Amino acid sequence: MKKLLIPFFMLTLFSLSSCCYEEECGACFTPPNYFVFELVDSDTGENLFTNRTFDSDDIEVLDASDHSIEFAFIEENDINLIEINTIGWQTEIVNYRINIGSENIFDLYVDAKRLSEDCCSFTRYNEIEIGNTDFSLSAETGIYTILVD
Repeated sequence: MKKLLIPFFMLTLFSLSSCCYEEECGACFTPPNYFVFELVDSDTGENLFTNRTFDSDDIEVLDASDHSIEFAFIEENDINLIEINTIGWQTEIVNYRINIGSENIFDLYVDAKRLSEDCCSFTRYNEIEIGNTDFSLSAETGIYTILVD
C-alpha cells in the first residue's frame, strides 16, 4: 500500500504546483512579428504591383535549398504587400530569396530566437538583414519598403 501512496502523493503535488504556476502566470503568448514588404519604384515611389510592373502570380520566396516558402500577398484595397509570417515560431536562422519571375529582388536573412521568460513566450530577433537592394523600414507600420530600380 505504501508503494501506491508515494506515486499518488507525487502526482498530487505536481498537479497542485502546476496549477498554481498557471494562476500566477496566466496565459501569456506573443507570436513573432510578421515581415511585410512593399516593392516600390526607386524613382517614382509607386508600388510596382499597383502600377502593374509586377504581377503577384510571379512572386517566389525561396530558402537556401530552393524550396518554396509560404507567404501571403495582401491586395485588399490595392495595398499590394508581401507578407512572410513563418519566421520566428522557433529558434532558427533563415536565408530567403524573394524573386519576381526569374529576377532576384532582394535577400532576407533573419536570426530568430524563441524564448520563454517571466511566464511568457516571445521571439527575439538577433539580426535582420535585407541584401541586394536599398530599403527603408517604417517604425510606425513595421513595413519594409524595398526600392527597386
